[in-house]
Amino acid sequence: MNKKLASLALLGASAVALAGCAGGGSAGGDGDGAEIRVWLVGTDTPQEARDYLVETFEEDNPGSTLVIEEQTWDGLVDKLTTSLSSSDSPDIVEFGNTQAPAFTSVGALLDISDIYEDLGGDDLLPGFVEAGSYDGAFYAPPLYSGARVVFADPAFVSAAPATLGDYVTQGKDLAAANPGKSGVYFAGQDWYNALPFIWENGGEIAVQDGEEWDAQFSSSESLAGLAQVQDLMTTASLAPKDGDNAEPWTPYCEGAAIQFSAPNWALGLASACETATPPAAPFVYALPGLDGGVAQAFAGGSNIGISAKSAHPDLAKSALEIILSDEFQTIYGENGLIPAKQSLASTLGDTPEAEAFTAAAANAKLTPASPNWAEVEASRVLEDFFVQVAQGGDLPTLAAEVDEKIEAILNG
Repeated sequence: MNKKLASLALLGASAVALAGCAGGGSAGGDGDGAEIRVWLVGTDTPQEARDYLVETFEEDNPGSTLVIEEQTWDGLVDKLTTSLSSSDSPDIVEFGNTQAPAFTSVGALLDISDIYEDLGGDDLLPGFVEAGSYDGAFYAPPLYSGARVVFADPAFVSAAPATLGDYVTQGKDLAAANPGKSGVYFAGQDWYNALPFIWENGGEIAVQDGEEWDAQFSSSESLAGLAQVQDLMTTASLAPKDGDNAEPWTPYCEGAAIQFSAPNWALGLASACETATPPAAPFVYALPGLDGGVAQAFAGGSNIGISAKSAHPDLAKSALEIILSDEFQTIYGENGLIPAKQSLASTLGDTPEAEAFTAAAANAKLTPASPNWAEVEASRVLEDFFVQVAQGGDLPTLAAEVDEKIEAILNG
């Protein structure tokens, strides 16, 4: 990974220079007959939004075309590392918000600070703006966000617990009273849903100390949060201790889980279970904080940027402005995804579920903004760590070991 990023940095630097020379009209390859290639990842972007982007771009830029090429999340960082450094680079690319620093920091993306205000300025989700910025320059605005909330079977849960401790107790009590069901479905590899417990207890994943990163899982605050995670995993959950949390709505639909935590877009899946005796549509609430209120939950979602090697930077900027337009972003909101602009939160609706989504998104938090963070994820060190937590391992020992591994990557 480091070798690939080092190579990308060299090629990206030259690409920035080329893109800077290509900023005006036909001199940069923009003009009639140009084709803009947009990489969108997965199926989260609705077809309505895709059609709007293509139609609006081609209306605004007669003679040019826009082609959407769908990618998969699996292996995305490696594919982007290769593609963004090639002469056949796509023009616009989507990537996960935690992957953004890997590309903003090495010259792989075009500096678009000049259109920051046109894209939404301070209305853009601030955590995603931070992830999409590097060394004072802006490279990648948010595309959409997904706030993690709790989905509960209303036959068992009709009110949100007041505090994070109450949530843990409730999950354990539900499991004890309902053999064969998880009070909270919490698979061993699920580090995303473990982070709020660490953050709410005052811990961190890693903090920057000068030029170095200091991993923090072994701090007393983080250990307090990890103890709550282990308690839930071992006493409230029947999820596989070495399993992932890819489809937590499945055990819910099958009646094997009373509660699960997932991004807000899981609502539709948990509300339309295709099982013989499906539960009712879930009761949804934001995870409570340590002392009440709303917990700091991990914000899933994507950023989007223009390749520094795009042959058509002006047209790419035109397409990006459409993607960040109110019209395009409203389609996200109406389909249950949190728009890139704070002012469009109302597009999610005024249901209790939408209120929970908005509350969770307003208090969301991201992973460390290190250029090497994508490599931490690719190494699966966090999955391995939390599997051992779920299996009842000694927390101080495990935390010290994972801190050492994380620091070796972040400071490598």
